[in-house]
Amino acid sequence: MSRLLRGVCAMGARGLPLGPGPRCSRAFSSRGPESPPPPSSSSPWTENGRRRSALAWSAAAAVAGLAGLGLARRAEMEERHGRRPQAPGAAAAAAEPKPGGGAEEKGEGGSDDDDDLARRCEGFMAPPVSGLGELRGRRADMRSRMEMLIMETQGQVCSALAQVDRGASFTVDRWERKEGGGGISCVLQDGEVFEKAGVNVSVVFGHLSEEAAQQMRSRGKTLKSINGKLPFCAMGVSSVIHPKNPYVPTIHFNYRYFEIEEADGTKQWWFGGGTDLTPTYLNKEDAVHFHKTLKEACDKHGPELYPKFKKWCDDYFYIKHRGERRGVGGIFFDDLDSPSKEEVFQFVQSCAQAIVPCYIPIVKKHCHDKFTPEEKLWQQIRRGRYVEFNLVYDRGTKFGLATPGSRIESILMSLPLTARWEYMHSPPENSREAEILEVLRNPKDWVH
Repeated sequence: MSRLLRGVCAMGARGLPLGPGPRCSRAFSSRGPESPPPPSSSSPWTENGRRRSALAWSAAAAVAGLAGLGLARRAEMEERHGRRPQAPGAAAAAAEPKPGGGAEEKGEGGSDDDDDLARRCEGFMAPPVSGLGELRGRRADMRSRMEMLIMETQGQVCSALAQVDRGASFTVDRWERKEGGGGISCVLQDGEVFEKAGVNVSVVFGHLSEEAAQQMRSRGKTLKSINGKLPFCAMGVSSVIHPKNPYVPTIHFNYRYFEIEEADGTKQWWFGGGTDLTPTYLNKEDAVHFHKTLKEACDKHGPELYPKFKKWCDDYFYIKHRGERRGVGGIFFDDLDSPSKEEVFQFVQSCAQAIVPCYIPIVKKHCHDKFTPEEKLWQQIRRGRYVEFNLVYDRGTKFGLATPGSRIESILMSLPLTARWEYMHSPPENSREAEILEVLRNPKDWVH
């Protein structure tokens, strides 16, 4: 899983002005271990995608490793930018995504467009990875549009979390990757509501290693390298939020974009991502709200998308050795390269905008619920399952841990602050603990 970054003016990790920086002029992405095949369908959203599943999965895995590479530097936001990192309320208002991700503004003079771009950056947690000047210079390019979207998403989510957990603050770690790009990790830890909440953005580029390329070729993909190298660009936003109260579920989301360029100049691109919910105790009303909100986002782009990506989510987040899913699902997709780049981007944008409304109402509803020590114990056991999936099956985590020079703290950001394993633990029959296990073993349709 990817660990990623975000920003707001042309300033470096130490608060020093930066030039435009190296451009992501060559595109690529990597993926890792084998992937479950996407749901079969003749839909234009998935038809072309099936041709690239091996390549797409290697890219999804590589983004976690690449995002972890580099030197971590603490962004002291209050001193260097004159504002609080989380700015409750301000980020959501200032960074509300415009239709099309802001690519429509194409004025000749550019001053109005530049002002709009700067205003959108005001809601970010740190300066843009690519630099404001570079983003202005290629504002219509999908790489710039996606970078703006993932940074806006990070700002909106961090703002919403900070509003709920007012006594807590985010640590903002900005890191750089010497091979190209970098990221920002925003982590709220040991608050009143959230035990650990990480929202990360990364924008990385360079060349895919021969080892990573060979992993793709071993799954049947022919890649034509340039002197043994494959230029790439990969970016995304990733988050895992672990609350303290066992009646507030954990949420995970990730939205990413990849480009790769082969020796003959052929470029391939694709999007991936999803949002899923992991409750400790089943609340059917919450599950319905969560899934209906995601379905509404999907339905704007086609009625076939939600059922396909809901099933894909159930299949992917499966803990094989336990015979159960990690949670009650949501949506998950990868390798989306049709109907068109613009249409898939609009879909991803709708999904990203659904994160706050699908989750924050559930947090507010339950964050003050009373719970017993036994219920807290069950939460810790369920978090152990979360750890098992991430370390045993999650392809991004495994790829990152196996990559020399990886930034381990970013890769393992998804793990909870606390978890527990008990030998041969089994909940009583007809208990609330047994109820959630039944749903995890047999996924439900929550919207019909």
